[in-house]
Amino acid sequence: MVVGITSATAQQSVQLDTISVTASRLPNGIAGTATSVITAEDIARSPAQTIQEIIAQTPGVQVQSLYGGVNGAGTSVDLRGFGAFATANTLVLINGRRLNDIDLAGVDLSSIPKDSIARIEITKGNSGAVLYGDNSVGGVINIVTKAGSAKPFAMRVEGGGGSFNQRLGSISAAASSGPWSSSFYGSGITSDGYRDNNKLNQITGVGDIRYSAPDFSAYLNLSGDDQHLGLPGARTVDPSIGLNQLLTDRRGASTPLDYADKQGANVTAGFTKTLWSGAELIVDGGLRNKDQQAGFFGSLPLSSFNASYVDTNLQTWSLTPRLSIKNALFGLPSDILTGIDYYDATYHSSRSQLRGVAPTHVYDLSQQTLAAYWQQTVGLLPSTDLSYGGRVQRTSVNARDRFDPNAPGAFDTQALPLNSNETQHALHIGLEHRLNDIFAVFGRAASALRTPNVDERVASGPSFDANFNPIPGTFSLKTQTSRDIEAGFRISAGAFKAQSSIYGMDLDNEIQFDPVNFYNRNLDPTRRYGSETSASLQASDTVLLRGGLALTRAVFREGTFAGNDVPLVSRFTANAGVTWNVWEKYAVIDATVRYWSSRRMDNDQGNAQPLIPANATVDLKLSGEYQNVFWSLSVNNLFDAQYYDYAVASTFTPGRFNAYPLPGRTYLVKAGATF
Repeated sequence: MVVGITSATAQQSVQLDTISVTASRLPNGIAGTATSVITAEDIARSPAQTIQEIIAQTPGVQVQSLYGGVNGAGTSVDLRGFGAFATANTLVLINGRRLNDIDLAGVDLSSIPKDSIARIEITKGNSGAVLYGDNSVGGVINIVTKAGSAKPFAMRVEGGGGSFNQRLGSISAAASSGPWSSSFYGSGITSDGYRDNNKLNQITGVGDIRYSAPDFSAYLNLSGDDQHLGLPGARTVDPSIGLNQLLTDRRGASTPLDYADKQGANVTAGFTKTLWSGAELIVDGGLRNKDQQAGFFGSLPLSSFNASYVDTNLQTWSLTPRLSIKNALFGLPSDILTGIDYYDATYHSSRSQLRGVAPTHVYDLSQQTLAAYWQQTVGLLPSTDLSYGGRVQRTSVNARDRFDPNAPGAFDTQALPLNSNETQHALHIGLEHRLNDIFAVFGRAASALRTPNVDERVASGPSFDANFNPIPGTFSLKTQTSRDIEAGFRISAGAFKAQSSIYGMDLDNEIQFDPVNFYNRNLDPTRRYGSETSASLQASDTVLLRGGLALTRAVFREGTFAGNDVPLVSRFTANAGVTWNVWEKYAVIDATVRYWSSRRMDNDQGNAQPLIPANATVDLKLSGEYQNVFWSLSVNNLFDAQYYDYAVASTFTPGRFNAYPLPGRTYLVKAGATF
């Protein structure tokens, strides 16, 4: 954000005395881009309980939640209006390394302990694609974690409880000795959830060991998570038959037995070696493994025809060496980053009618990505920076389906195999000019890409023709491409800071899921455009004001729906907040208001069905600290707004839709201590 708090209270009350890693491929950002930074202090003081909600206080960011929003499970972050496919168009990094897998699940931000985060860097638009590759069409979210401690040893423990029988706990520890440092962050949460069959059980942990010397550093990072989540399904509204479950049974479950389990394990290691003054070789490598099991039984009364069980393993190897050179070029300051990214992912998914019976389909897909990139920033003048760069990326995909017509529930047919090799590119050019110490202007142009993920390929065509004859799937979808431009200004005038920009983006072959016919397709050409403004004012030593406003338009620019809105994108979003240090470090009040306008429902490309209503929430937090003990009381959705931000419209019945209601007023009390 272009906001911060100068009060030492937020820093002292909830943070270990830790140091953060330098974890961006360009630590000072990409010249010409609209960049926001959310600090550890912002996270600590925010009334919001999830990382997604904290990020959503950045202008231009929207969220969608299907499962009650407890701890952010099932909540996606949308940069610049991608609706149902936000997760596939938003690239999430941990310390500069991509977290996005080649499946549709997206990055589960709830699996990252909040206490482990030093800052969150958000770069919007296409420009991040040069450095980080595909999935970055809407933008890049880089989560930088803490590493080690400025003290020989520091420790933090916290526990709490709240609405829906929620109980949570976390523990953090960091230590350092000479060139060595280490840290550990662990958290656990359990909650019955807002709705029936909405229970969440989750445990996460992150461990880090580092060695630092003047010309060499190395690290090893281990993390894991285990999550169980009940899937309550939708609430149905159909005026034609007088049905409105949002009013009569808002917290009920249409699928009382459905669930999703996930287990993740990650290991990353790397080193940085100084080759000569101003030049460093940086080598990272890692292995990420994700197991997922999900049972879908449908609504009561149960029918084996509606049942399905999915057991999936996804494993990704990576190697990302790069060279950073910060030496003058023809007498001008220059910063060059060039490197190679290699990712090798394998996906194995068994689909059966019930757990323990023979699978009807077994999908095996592999994807190898090899890319080379170059990005350079040159100081043309003491007040002017120019950045430019390009990426060439080759993606190879192999996909196979083993179909068993004799398995229980088998009724379709085997998909055709796919062997695909494709080369794509991404480009960026940006300029930033500082007119004086207060005012700066910036602008850029860029292109990006998004490769279809494995879940999209598995469902890449209709299962049946008009006569209900099975049609073989093909695993084949076109790569989505995007081009955008942006211009804006920044102001930094003592206590007042602001940033504002306008942008336009044209996309071809945008990929979306048809939730009624259950297949993925490439859409007609689409367009995004809008403006985003954020500002903060340190009104006094004890009061900080902040706010933001965004216009986001997502429309079809060609085809049957030309001029129509793309579903699930609000045109207007706004936020405002205040932090008031009432009494030294003993009492601090934080309040945040978040507003979003109405949006089209999923599956309503024709813009004929009702809108998801506009709404707003107010979150409030009272916190304090005495010596090494801290506490907080949060009230979210203070005025008990009854809302939902995701719904699927019926294809055939006007006014009929399925919605996923979210909680009304909730409470959370936490307390802890640092040592």
